[in-house]
Amino acid sequence: MSFDPDRFAVALLTSMPDAVVYSDVEGRIQFWNNGAEAMFGFTSAEAVGQSLDIIVPENLRKRHWDGYEVTMRTGVTRYGAGDLLSVPAIRKDGSRLSTEFTIVPFKDESGRMLGIAAIMRDVSKRFEEMRALRKQAAAAGTAASS
Repeated sequence: MSFDPDRFAVALLTSMPDAVVYSDVEGRIQFWNNGAEAMFGFTSAEAVGQSLDIIVPENLRKRHWDGYEVTMRTGVTRYGAGDLLSVPAIRKDGSRLSTEFTIVPFKDESGRMLGIAAIMRDVSKRFEEMRALRKQAAAAGTAASS
């Protein structure tokens, strides 16, 4: 049997445990994989066609949309080179989670932006462990200096 890269790509994107979300120029979700369903609690049917606001915390939306608009207008993003971003997000039930993700900008043949794909991972457990370690270190430092 020969390797079919198209079938491989579809299977990988659909079933990988990391969330893969593609949004168009307006910030409307066009692709939402099984990992996104598990991470955020929205089914693909619920998420596709919706604004990214369903996962962006309200207090971060202005900053998010300001940056998104500039990226869509100019085609330039400071995060397009595989840089890892760390930001909070929200689930369907309103609970917050910590995410790390990379983005892949999509452009047409003329270089005009079509949208952005984000590959996201829930790092809430690691974030909370690091916070607890920092707190312990600060407490130990305070106790040692007393």
